[in-house]
Amino acid sequence: MASKRLFDALNQQLNQELSAAYLYLSMAAHFDATNQPGFATWMRAQSSEENQHAMKFWEHIYRRGGKVELLAIEKPHADFSSPLDAFEAALAAEKHNT
Repeated sequence: MASKRLFDALNQQLNQELSAAYLYLSMAAHFDATNQPGFATWMRAQSSEENQHAMKFWEHIYRRGGKVELLAIEKPHADFSSPLDAFEAALAAEKHNT
């Protein structure tokens, strides 16, 4: 079994992936509300991808005898002044997540 420190780090990364998914879902809602369906669809796809990443960490933790600990997720930013503003926020989130 891996160390507690490693499982804590894996759980933190799982949380980061879920936080990113939540942010992209917020962006999708913004784009739906502002009648930009193409951007909304793309952001929903990004949210789904981040959820898939989270589940890979979930499986990895359990396969190594650890326990998944779901942490709090902050409310994501929901209003964007333009598509560029949203995509710049997405880039910042990706840099933070990486």
